[in-house]
Amino acid sequence: VQLSESGGGLVQPGGALRLSCVAAVDDKAICWFRQTPGKEREGVACMTKSDRTTYYTDSVTGRFTISGDNAKNTVYLDIDNLTPEDAGVYSCATGKYDLAALYYSDFDLTDFTAWGQGTQVTVSS
Repeated sequence: VQLSESGGGLVQPGGALRLSCVAAVDDKAICWFRQTPGKEREGVACMTKSDRTTYYTDSVTGRFTISGDNAKNTVYLDIDNLTPEDAGVYSCATGKYDLAALYYSDFDLTDFTAWGQGTQVTVSS
């Protein structure tokens, strides 16, 4: 399985960004992670492939939206009201399961078997 992210870049604080993850995955959830400087990789959002239900980590609820277009094999991550704390490398991943809220609520990295290369998000004025 190959995953490829795009859409990162330089954004001013308060701005918005749409990240894309192209992944030819038929029956497994896709999740987004971010790694900010000095911190461990953090899971932020997942989408179940079968019914497009979504799951978010508490810290991003309300500002991050995950969605998908099955025809394009693409999962999106929309980020609103960006802050400098959102800056980092955003990666998408897939793993063993499809029911995101059931299996990925703790974003255990050992559950994920394929990763994209990541896309850099910089937040600065």
